[in-house]
Amino acid sequence: MDYHVESPGENYVLYKFLNFMTKIHINIEGMHCGACATGIQMLVSQMDGVSNISVDYDKKSGELEFDEAKVKKEDIFKGIAELGYTAKE
Repeated sequence: MDYHVESPGENYVLYKFLNFMTKIHINIEGMHCGACATGIQMLVSQMDGVSNISVDYDKKSGELEFDEAKVKKEDIFKGIAELGYTAKE
């Protein structure tokens, strides 16, 4: 039985429950200030399939939650690299 909902709409809770999101911790090299962390969060949070990102400048790391059916980890890391930072799991 396929529970995938193309457009979550009113079924958003069911969509989130049935689509298992991948959660990872990432280390981010190259950040020099809090604005760097904010920029990374802004970029990644706009990617289709990313449900949550939190970047901590002080710890030089982040927590990321995403749907691998919509976005690959490598593509997220590539986006971060295009901003001038290095992300590693």
